[in-house]
Amino acid sequence: PPSHPCLYALETPLNPLVSDSDSELDSTERLALGSTDTLSNGQKADLEAAQRLAKRLYRLDGFRKADVARHLGKNNDFSKLVAGEYLKFFVFTGMTLDQALRVFLKELALMGETQERERVLAHFSQRYFQCNPEALSSEDGAHTLTCALMLLNTDLHGHNIGKRMTCGDFIGNLEGLNDGGDFPRELLKALYSSIKNEKLQWAIDEEELRRSLSELADPNPKVIKRVSGGSGSSSSPFLDLTPEPGAAVYKHGALVRKVHADPDCRKTPRGKRGWKSFHGILKGMILYLQKEEYQPGKALSEVELKNAISIHHALATRASDYSKRPHVFYLRTADWRVFLFQAPSLEQMQSWITRINVVAAMFSAPPFPAAVSSQKKFSRPLLPSAATRLSQEEQVRTHEAKLKAMASELREHRAALQGKKARGKEAEEQRQKEAYLEFEVSLPAGCAEDGLPPSHSSPSLQPNPSSQPRAQRHGSEPRAGAGSGRWKP
Repeated sequence: PPSHPCLYALETPLNPLVSDSDSELDSTERLALGSTDTLSNGQKADLEAAQRLAKRLYRLDGFRKADVARHLGKNNDFSKLVAGEYLKFFVFTGMTLDQALRVFLKELALMGETQERERVLAHFSQRYFQCNPEALSSEDGAHTLTCALMLLNTDLHGHNIGKRMTCGDFIGNLEGLNDGGDFPRELLKALYSSIKNEKLQWAIDEEELRRSLSELADPNPKVIKRVSGGSGSSSSPFLDLTPEPGAAVYKHGALVRKVHADPDCRKTPRGKRGWKSFHGILKGMILYLQKEEYQPGKALSEVELKNAISIHHALATRASDYSKRPHVFYLRTADWRVFLFQAPSLEQMQSWITRINVVAAMFSAPPFPAAVSSQKKFSRPLLPSAATRLSQEEQVRTHEAKLKAMASELREHRAALQGKKARGKEAEEQRQKEAYLEFEVSLPAGCAEDGLPPSHSSPSLQPNPSSQPRAQRHGSEPRAGAGSGRWKP
């Protein structure tokens, strides 16, 4: 599914509860303010101070190029102001995207934490679109293409083994990612040729870049700190962006959870698999699991935040092959973790399945094109957790385009394997790719067989309904047990 910021409204803002590890000002920012006073929560905006610091960063007055990205990429209002003022020194008018990116990357070393680098590229994309509003359809489109160019540069000029990405691969990877449509073919051809003929003058180890971009899509909540909670560690790259002020509560109620598989469907160690009771809150695109009953406005504890599950690109299905407990469903996340959840009743189980799938289908942003052709090892697409700006109609078109592309890829993959005997690692890679494509392509068939008729497959998603709807299937829910055979406990 499609790209960026949120569509939610309702409930208490979560931003005060979550902060980036760099949300507090350091000495250089206080120096820019001309004061040693600490900004409240590291969030107070001061335009004049931001302008002074941006000017010094651009002129490298007391700073090295390696310092610039660190100051532009922090997740607080002051740093956002600094980034906006810094980018004003760049006039990209009339430039192609690759030309502007080359100019920009020569002025700073794109270093630091993954989320910092992603924010810097987002600031660049915003500025490029401001200077060239006619060149692309949206700021999201500029950001998608910027990420694609970084991956293409790594693929074509990194120290890879195997086939390089072709122009056709590059164009195919970006199908449906231009606000639900396609980017102009001639534009993509020109960008591909530019990067192929001259690599971006920005040096970074290829594996580090791929690891960083993969982390951008990692929905696994790591350690999150509250603003009031002292030092703490850095948060998951995207989780600090996912909880939006006023995110809607779509459902809450009792759930019992069992962790069945870790990322990439690796079996969870036996000692960590036990059933635990929680009160689940589906708020925005995050399923929070609390020990106490839901209370609007109540701050979440560290443990509750760590238990949170991002449901972007997630899929909930009835666990028809699980007989030890009643009313159990599977939840598979974007990184292929697998959870078992038990609801109090059949109706509640179906309601949870429906609401999780509707939220995931409506708001998940389209995948970043993965440079899978640069390696023999199969890699699933990079799945951003930022919410889409597309309308529901555009989302449907995007889903349909992706389904068509995956069905075609599955046919090509099977055709290439005919008469070919692979062994060891290569055979395992081929099996993983085929299993992934089969799973994705089989979902709509499952819907048609066992779901609602198409005209009734998109129930309205009213936040936190006072009464639960009658049990019914959403069109995005696959048939019972679809794709779940490999997840049996």
